[in-house]
Amino acid sequence: MELLNRANICCRTADDDDDLLIPELISHDTGRKDYESLDYDTCYNKPYRQHIKAQSEKTWFESKRELMSWLCIFMIGFLTALVALFIDSIIRILTDSKLNTVNGLMKDCTDNSCIGKSLFSLVGFNTMFVLIATLLVVYGEPLAAGSGIPEIKCYLNGVKVRNVTRIKTLVCKAVGVLFSVSGGLLVGKEGPMIHSGGVIGAGVPLFQLNSLTRLAIPITYFRSDRDKRDFVSAGAAAGVAAAFGAPIGGVLFSLEEGCSFWNQVLTWKTLFCTMTSTFTLNFFLSGIRTGQWGYFYQSGLLTFGVFECSPDQPDCHLWTAYDLFIFIAIGVGGGIFGFIFNILNSKLTQWRLTHLSRMPKYYKVLEALAVAIVTSLIAYLIPLWVGTCSKIKVQDGGLTNLSTVALNAGNDDKYQRFLCPDGQYNDMATLFYNPQEDAIKMLFHGHAGEFSLLTLGIFFIFFFLLSCWTYGSSVPSGLFVPCILCGAAYGRFVANFLYSVCGMTDIYLGTFSLIGAAAFLGGVVRMTISLTVILIECTNEISLSLPIMVTLMVAKWVGDMVNEGLYDIHIHLKHVPLLEWEAPSEGVNLTASDVMSLRICYLLPHTRLRSVIDLLRTTAHHAFPVVTMAAPATMESSSKQLNSHGDAIGSANARYRCKSYVSRAEVLATQRTRSSTTTSAVGDSLLLPTSVTTHVNINNDDATSDVILDDDDDDETGYYQTNLHRGRDRSAMTLHGIILRSQLTSLLDKRVSYPQHNGPESQTSLSYEQLNADYPKWKDIFDLDLTEHETNDIIDITPYMHPCPYMVAPDAPLVQVFNLFRTMGLRHLPVMNSRGEILGIITRHDLTHHRIEEMNNKKKSRRSSN
Repeated sequence: MELLNRANICCRTADDDDDLLIPELISHDTGRKDYESLDYDTCYNKPYRQHIKAQSEKTWFESKRELMSWLCIFMIGFLTALVALFIDSIIRILTDSKLNTVNGLMKDCTDNSCIGKSLFSLVGFNTMFVLIATLLVVYGEPLAAGSGIPEIKCYLNGVKVRNVTRIKTLVCKAVGVLFSVSGGLLVGKEGPMIHSGGVIGAGVPLFQLNSLTRLAIPITYFRSDRDKRDFVSAGAAAGVAAAFGAPIGGVLFSLEEGCSFWNQVLTWKTLFCTMTSTFTLNFFLSGIRTGQWGYFYQSGLLTFGVFECSPDQPDCHLWTAYDLFIFIAIGVGGGIFGFIFNILNSKLTQWRLTHLSRMPKYYKVLEALAVAIVTSLIAYLIPLWVGTCSKIKVQDGGLTNLSTVALNAGNDDKYQRFLCPDGQYNDMATLFYNPQEDAIKMLFHGHAGEFSLLTLGIFFIFFFLLSCWTYGSSVPSGLFVPCILCGAAYGRFVANFLYSVCGMTDIYLGTFSLIGAAAFLGGVVRMTISLTVILIECTNEISLSLPIMVTLMVAKWVGDMVNEGLYDIHIHLKHVPLLEWEAPSEGVNLTASDVMSLRICYLLPHTRLRSVIDLLRTTAHHAFPVVTMAAPATMESSSKQLNSHGDAIGSANARYRCKSYVSRAEVLATQRTRSSTTTSAVGDSLLLPTSVTTHVNINNDDATSDVILDDDDDDETGYYQTNLHRGRDRSAMTLHGIILRSQLTSLLDKRVSYPQHNGPESQTSLSYEQLNADYPKWKDIFDLDLTEHETNDIIDITPYMHPCPYMVAPDAPLVQVFNLFRTMGLRHLPVMNSRGEILGIITRHDLTHHRIEEMNNKKKSRRSSN
């Protein structure tokens, strides 16, 4: 059992690098073992080939599969819109009830005697709502915290995040966000809509719930991570479309922020999904709010209204070429505010991960309640101390002279009186006390003089700090709307300064507010293409596309000089092995052999069940190379004396080793045979046959001299190679394929094996459907009932392994390895020499920026020491 004990020390866990479990090399990055890659690469094993062949013989199979995919896409968009409708409707009901109660206590107030009652009522409502939201996260599903965009981005990048697409996560996210928004927290509901759409996209094509397997519909068209990825990307895009009424922006969001794989068909399906989501939500919102069913007035949950100058400003213009210089300056300011926001939030998130996560769960609940109480106190008391009362001028039968605001905001009751005399409103309360969407419209379409410079400055500071504190707490929280509102106040501050101090009375204040919103949002999240299109679709004003794009680019460039976008910061703080679009510059001088993992836990083609069971129980790998090895010279004499108990396995492995060898002469012979039996012309290129069987007579005595035998020793579990460059006697391992842990557990669960005296022909065969019946919730090795297994039986894993994985040479440039791994969605990449011998394995963790930088520094230090 010595070698099995070594497995616990030498083998890395969950696709990690080879230094992870060595005590003297342990780094701070130990959290990455919690993540593994998704199986985006197709496994061309025997069951899959038989499945493809059988389906190709069926009539209209491909047409039926394509029709089902379009039906699933429609259902994803439709259900995402319904979830958005549910969230928005409940938020309006809860918010109106809260504001009506609090405003009712202040309506007839003549002095300050009602402040205590109304303040207590506001704090009570907000605390109760936030308590429900944080309980759903802390004790329901912790992954429901935040916006969910980093998690969806990681999933589309190829990282498997636990419970990211579970129905439980969707329920906690959707219900929690409506209470966190209704509770007065400075969060938005638009961000969680993207995560909700991704969960819907992952669940609809499966036609089942993991918790209710009896209700599953026997439709198995889409049972792979590769198919699931496409539907999740469509669902995330549908969430963007429902939140902002931006179908094209949703498609670009999935393309820019998430997917590592894209094609024309996926583009069409994603656009169809976003259109379905947009117009479904538009139909229901327009009918509910206006009572005119069949019309489309509300394109999304967040709309910015119409940007146009009012008739009383004949010299007004939306923007001019000279304004671009001011917009660039606003973009610089947005980038500065953005990286400051990210620095503060990252420090706070680090504290939460290192301290708060180690405390009892109720500490997270207390933090969320503290945020709610402080936010409520500031939102109530700041208008009393700083806000100014301004008169609402009335014209023509009760319509205010601020008609543009009334048209864009929907009604004129968004001006909060807040203890001001009748006919007046409190400017600070109008920003702090209203729902954020209404406050955004007030800043975008209000006239000059509505908000003072002091009010805008103080509002920006407090909103900046509170939203920074809120994001990352244990509540569902979106980031888009708070950043838009904070940036709109920043842009409106600049506009008021230019209007009142500099005398630029011909500018449209709303344009500067929009540019400020784009600058701050771009400085925080660092999105360019998709965010530009989303903002254009929200404004319905194509003429603003140039200033929006310029501002976003400037804000991104300024912010990138200091740190990354907030979503990427949160991903890296959790040590998720996310692969960026391009390989880091430090990897130019590195090759595949510099970053590959040298510890290899392998399996032989024919192995005993007890060996497989022990290997799965003592390691955390998710894939194992299937290899054969030539016996060392020192074993040749002893191998002749093996008993018949070992000869059965040794002979089987020897036969497979010889049968899998294909020489050039055999390829030429096969080519000549094809040329002589076909009437069509054959070119000069050589076609490698799908299977070439070499008939070799190998008796049991001679077979053992060619391969390492799988005898009764514990060595049969695998060969653990720790250093290929040491001067030790190491047997060369010829790679024949890769088999996944999930496939091995399925084989054990289905009792696929054969007695050693019967031969491989007696082994039970599994179909593609049987092999993947447990997808996506694979069984764990410790959950299997192995009491009835005959552990001395042998399992032939060759029909179920991936016989043709992607491979690279040891001297392949790291940039090429990175591009191959990311674009093809790989999980494991073997490193092979020119003889077909495996030297190491590259996983996702070996290609992260941190790992590449670490290996580059080690290589430089070795060169300097030499």
